[in-house]
Amino acid sequence: MESCMDRIKRDIENIAIITATPQKGSTRFSYSDEDRRAREYLFKEMEKLNLEIKVDGAGNIRAKYAHGNESLPSVILGSHIDTVANGGKFDGVTGVISALELIRVIKEKKVQLKRPLELIVFAEEEGSNFGITMLGSKILTGKFSLKDLKNIKTYDGITGYDVMSNFGLDVDSIGRDVLKRNDVAAMIELHVEQGGILDLEDTPIGIVKSIAGMRTYKISLKGVSNHAGTTPMYLRKDPMAGASEIISYLEEAAKEHALPTTVGTVGKILCKPNMPNVISGEVNFYVDIRDVDPQGIEKVADALLNKTNEVAKKRGLTSSVELIGESDSVKLSSKIIEAIESSAIEENYKYKIMNSGAVHDSAMLTNFTDVGMIFVPSIGGLSHCPEERTNYEDIKLGCDLLIHAVIKLANE
Repeated sequence: MESCMDRIKRDIENIAIITATPQKGSTRFSYSDEDRRAREYLFKEMEKLNLEIKVDGAGNIRAKYAHGNESLPSVILGSHIDTVANGGKFDGVTGVISALELIRVIKEKKVQLKRPLELIVFAEEEGSNFGITMLGSKILTGKFSLKDLKNIKTYDGITGYDVMSNFGLDVDSIGRDVLKRNDVAAMIELHVEQGGILDLEDTPIGIVKSIAGMRTYKISLKGVSNHAGTTPMYLRKDPMAGASEIISYLEEAAKEHALPTTVGTVGKILCKPNMPNVISGEVNFYVDIRDVDPQGIEKVADALLNKTNEVAKKRGLTSSVELIGESDSVKLSSKIIEAIESSAIEENYKYKIMNSGAVHDSAMLTNFTDVGMIFVPSIGGLSHCPEERTNYEDIKLGCDLLIHAVIKLANE
């Protein structure tokens, strides 16, 4: 008979092989063939537990475990299975599989619960399709509408509405499936830390008190495309040079003009015509600003806008700055923190109260219910890359802690 850790490892490894980039990390965008195959794997495991499965118009999966208490608000647990390009196999998936294993254990041990449990798999958490993170949870909580879906587009110009419809989803139903306050009693999301604090401090458990807010901007610079050899430097209107100046300044703004918790990143650049011997005519790049304190985000955003205008004017470029996604920083529920912490103390687990620099779907539910998060260590702090690793012993420990906390919450 498989142990809990054997099942957790089997599930994570089976999902990890479902990737568009074999040998080069996990690439499993929402609404892709890889996403469909991973969903089919999960559906089979959920069906073994006789869970009541529902998929909403955005692709969020909700699977309920109830035993005569279906009408009561649920304790929700879960995460996401989509990835960035060439990402790791533990990000998101760890929380989904830990939630699945929790229900297996509850059912095997015939634990009596006053409230139902609901495993949720959020769609499009990473923002890989549209550049908007946590899209599934934003739709589930009514923060993103059908009209909004028809306006957003992939990098290939396909609307969010069409992408989801082509995946076989009833997108027009999203308004009917919005989460209601009386649907949920609490939520806990287990996740890998994606940073190096727990690993560095040899601490197997993190209990999250705050989740960083973020803003994502698309900055476009247009100049004049021309021959790289025949155009003197003083006659150029080069948007790539302008972009490099702004990007370099972003690092300065985050480090020197904001707060110690503020971070700023440019991770995607697109240029036209993208030829080695041609001066670019247009450059688009995406700026990611995060902080647990909203003042840090404001400081960097203001500085970024001013610098963009300054560089464009100096270099004779046309510029635009578009806010394409944002989420507020949130403080998590003291009630859930206490439930997790008391369980850790009872089980003699070493833990740390900490912030999350990464955004998570659970943050979208804080206006609906009490929300908490459990972190397990990321080895070397590496994430969003093929080298992402977490020890299965730590995942099992996190899952055990999740079980203890959820039983407390479900029996209130």
